[in-house]
Amino acid sequence: MLNLREANLNDLKNLLELEQGVIEAERPYNSAIKPEGAQYYDIEYLISDENSLLLVVEDGNAIVGTGYAQIRASKSSLKHDFHSYLGFMYVAPDFRGQGVNKKVIDHLISWSKSKEVNDLYLDVYFDNSAAIRAYEKVGFQSSLTEMRLSL
Repeated sequence: MLNLREANLNDLKNLLELEQGVIEAERPYNSAIKPEGAQYYDIEYLISDENSLLLVVEDGNAIVGTGYAQIRASKSSLKHDFHSYLGFMYVAPDFRGQGVNKKVIDHLISWSKSKEVNDLYLDVYFDNSAAIRAYEKVGFQSSLTEMRLSL
């Protein structure tokens, strides 16, 4: 039985390991990621910040899924003043295709709505088709492509 709950500081060691799993999974999509010492998230901050919600999904005592929403100021050109940014979206390989990602995103959407935030954004590599399909299943649509030039 999978259990969804808020992350706490006791999860920090496991979450730091999972963060490295996310980085390794994304390394094929971005050659600019540092070969060692790469970090994406300030996990302690995400756990303690009142404008963030970091979730974990457990199978027994093992964390098999994660995701966070963080309320951020939107660009002044947009209709909404704030949005929720989703990140650290991860599901362990053995648990993919079982609705874990949807469960996490549904909870993050509900939390965002409870904070009166109705616009959500996330980043995904354009050639990560499996992730794109997972996000499209819950209603996300592509809206912007980031481009890079390395000299």
